Amino acid sequence: MAQKDAHALILDAIDMGAFRPGDRLVESELADRFGVSRTPVREALQRLETQGVLTRDGRSLMVAALDHDQMAELYAVRTELEALAARLAARHAAREEISVLRQMVEEDHALLSDATALARANRRFHGQIHLASHNRYLVQQLGMVRRSMALMATTSLAVAGRGAAALEEHREIVEAIARRDGEAAADALRAHLSLAFETRLREEARSL
Repeated sequence: MAQKDAHALILDAIDMGAFRPGDRLVESELADRFGVSRTPVREALQRLETQGVLTRDGRSLMVAALDHDQMAELYAVRTELEALAARLAARHAAREEISVLRQMVEEDHALLSDATALARANRRFHGQIHLASHNRYLVQQLGMVRRSMALMATTSLAVAGRGAAALEEHREIVEAIARRDGEAAADALRAHLSLAFETRLREEARSL
C-alpha cells in the first residue's frame, strides 16, 4: 500500500466523520483498520501533521479543530471558490449534470430528520457543482477546502430549521445554473454560504 493511499484513506475517514476533531489517531489501530503496514501509516500521519490536519498533544496525534479565526478565513476562501464554481457550472454544465443536481435537491428532503446524513448529502451536492464547473484546477483547490471543512466539529445543518432553508438555497443555485445565469448562480452560492457561516457563528456564541 503506497503512502499516498494511506494518506487518502485517513483523509477520507476524517471527511466522512469517522474521525472527528479531538479524536486521537493511533498508528497501529489505523494500520489494522485499513489493512496496511505501519510504515505508510506513520508517513501519512507525519504528512497530515505538516498539513495541519492533525495536531500533537504530547506524544499523541489528534484530529485538529479550527478556531474562530481559522473558520472565518476558511469560509472567506470557500465562498469565493464555490461562487466561481457555480458561475462556471452555469456556463459548462451538461444538461444531465443539471438534472442530477435537481434530483439531489428533491431527494435530500427525505433526510431532514437526520443531520448527519443531510451533511453527507450536502457535501455530495457541493461536490457535484464543483465537477460541473469542468475546471480541474478549481476542483483540486476545492478538494483542499473540503478537507479543512471536515475539521469543524459540528454541522450547521443540525440547527433547527437550517436544513430546510439550505435545501431551498440549493434549489435557487441549481435553477440559476439551469438558466445559464452565472452571476445569479454565484450570488446564490455566496448567500448560501454566508447564511451557513452566520448559523455557525450564532451557535459558537451560544457556547461561550
